[in-house]
Amino acid sequence: MDGTRGVLVAADKFKGSLTAVQVAERVTAGLRRVVPGLRVEALPVADGGDGTVDAAVAAGFERREVRVAGPLGREVTAAFALRGGTAVVEMAEASGLQRLPAGVFAPLTASTYGSGELLRAALDAGARTIVFGVGGSATTDGGAGMLTALGARFLDEDGEPVPPGGGGLVGLASADLTGLDPRLSSVELVLASDVDNPLTGPKGAPAVYGPQKGASPDDVEALDAALAHYARVLEAAVGPRAVEYAAAPGAGAAGGIGYGALLLGAAFRPGIEVMLDVLGFGSALARADLVITGEGSLDEQTLHGKAPAGVAAAARAAGKDVVAVCGRLALTPDALGRAGIRQAYPLTGVEPDVAKCIADAGPILERVAETIARAHLT
Repeated sequence: MDGTRGVLVAADKFKGSLTAVQVAERVTAGLRRVVPGLRVEALPVADGGDGTVDAAVAAGFERREVRVAGPLGREVTAAFALRGGTAVVEMAEASGLQRLPAGVFAPLTASTYGSGELLRAALDAGARTIVFGVGGSATTDGGAGMLTALGARFLDEDGEPVPPGGGGLVGLASADLTGLDPRLSSVELVLASDVDNPLTGPKGAPAVYGPQKGASPDDVEALDAALAHYARVLEAAVGPRAVEYAAAPGAGAAGGIGYGALLLGAAFRPGIEVMLDVLGFGSALARADLVITGEGSLDEQTLHGKAPAGVAAAARAAGKDVVAVCGRLALTPDALGRAGIRQAYPLTGVEPDVAKCIADAGPILERVAETIARAHLT
């Protein structure tokens, strides 16, 4: 092989097994076992969900930590990433499912208040552009908690603040957004998400994502009604845009925090597109001859805005070959080809036992990378 050729490893995490950084390390080790001295550049990627801050830090952003409210109100240490005037804020750091105690769900009461505190910390740090990655949330409060942390007021008929969580919004009588942090009006806020659901309805946040957060069918119905009521009350406060935003793509992201972000003036963009820009993917791609992407499960969801699809689309547009690594593969060769991926290499191709693949993902991934090196680099 020509020693000047290079490989770009731009993969997402294998959820529950390996972080995106670990995926890159293992792939690199396997490739170099077959082609010693191979030029490999690692650019761990994320699509706005959990792991987004880690991907930014791996790309050279500074990690900043701050104490904020978790989804149940208890303080947690959450991180955001900062480089120059750009901050990458991940709502899951404050309000994600991983912030709930094991086995505990709170679909009606979990709040995004801590996500608002995280945005405020980014403003305090001098951010002029904030990439707000949303996904993996424990919450379905339409971003009401986040807006409250940033200065909004949501009151019941007695003029008291409504309780936290989406369930409490059913008692909302008035909304006042005039107290929002004035710095928000001079910041570019980008809503980075891989979902384009509206706030409510059959494809809305409660119906589609509520069950993953422990919501029963009755809870889903209650949350959907509460969020629809919330949007109507906001219409009285800010005008027709409140209803327009509720129907907009991305409003239903992360339990409706997308809706709250749109009310703040955020521009919605597919998470992986935003992150590739922020991480400097274009220049890394220009230096590569082969791109290796991937995530834990390559399936139908991958094709709808997940990180590997975004990486493959950008690489194909630049005329680069793309292969993928994954834990399990549930896409046909045709579907992979349409996504711009020449071939996928699942861990189950080396070790058919799924439990072993999860437990020993690192060493098995190195063996998969050796296979890729022999097939594409020698």
